[in-house]
Amino acid sequence: MAGRATDAVDAVEVATAGLDAPLAALHLPTLRTNLADLRRRAGGTRIRIASKSVRSRGVLEEVLGPGLRGDGTVRGIMAYSLTEALWLVDAGCDDVLLGYPTVDRGALARLGADPGALDAVTLMVDDVRQLEIARESGAGGARVCVDVDASLRLGPIHLGVRRSPLRGPADVEPLVRRAVAMGFRVVGVMFYEAQVAGVPDDVRGVGLVKTLSMRRLLGVRGAVAEVISHVTGERPEIVNSGGSGSLTESAADPAVTEVTAGSGLFVPGLFDHYRSFTPRPSLFFALPAVRTPARGLTTFLYGGYVASGVPGPDRLPVPARPAGLRYLGREGAGEVQTPVRGEVAIGERAWWRHAKAGEVCERFDTLQVVDETAQGPAVVDRWPTYRGEGMCFG
Repeated sequence: MAGRATDAVDAVEVATAGLDAPLAALHLPTLRTNLADLRRRAGGTRIRIASKSVRSRGVLEEVLGPGLRGDGTVRGIMAYSLTEALWLVDAGCDDVLLGYPTVDRGALARLGADPGALDAVTLMVDDVRQLEIARESGAGGARVCVDVDASLRLGPIHLGVRRSPLRGPADVEPLVRRAVAMGFRVVGVMFYEAQVAGVPDDVRGVGLVKTLSMRRLLGVRGAVAEVISHVTGERPEIVNSGGSGSLTESAADPAVTEVTAGSGLFVPGLFDHYRSFTPRPSLFFALPAVRTPARGLTTFLYGGYVASGVPGPDRLPVPARPAGLRYLGREGAGEVQTPVRGEVAIGERAWWRHAKAGEVCERFDTLQVVDETAQGPAVVDRWPTYRGEGMCFG
């Protein structure tokens, strides 16, 4: 790391010097800079915040305001659980889009029984059975958004994540007609091009994959929106696309009404190798050095905060301070101890970054919020994570 990233980790080190590790700290000036950069990259297209990449109501309130209502360019939350969505509505949010289908019958029953939530929450669907379960549970008439597969297929090769079985207008139309006939309100469509938004630019051949992916989606997004308009008689409120790694490209499509971002607020380790924007890490965690097993080695307490996805070195936390710490090949980041190459005195600590964004908040109940004050960097607040509020949404 260099420049602003180094300034941020140095600031959190100074501000939290009197606190015991393990701890997680958020550098507020960098978070705000990242939000401003997301706005710039979106070019006026509305940004919806992905809660799975945040997992702290304090951060959501910093970005969207105390009532979670947002403004003209940053508004709405993409939740990953219907139970979470209902909790966010209770906290004041009036626009929650589920990023994934749900078959949680209990949560669907609560949704159907709450007129305010029915107006605020939009379910995600890509199959008639999901609609049937929602109606059977009492959520008939809910707002729904259709998830369309945004992966790239080159012959038998599938590039991207496995999400929706729907690929284009011909697949979408029967589902939309069925949803309308069942009494649901079809208000949107979503495309998530994971092979663009979630893959660093240093991966071999990824540049061509990204170019071809975005070229295909330019036509598909508009065509699917037209199908929904034709069936429902209204233009879809939501044509959602993108992620922090593809914000600019997705926002440039005239058919897109909003883009989604979340990881770009914290900028985790996997974002270090994007060329489309400048990575500015804002969230760090500290581990204490507890022993010296041999010369040139230090063992830290805990540290096995490994990111989801295909197992590999890129899923491990990234050492941030001091420079030069390296994992041991046979141990990596451990469940209760992490030995590394590099020397840190017993009782001192080192700083790390999670490979992904919000997942680290499942490991800590509090974020120490660091800001610049007249006296220098200082902890100015403590924001609970979802875990700190006793909430676990899976």
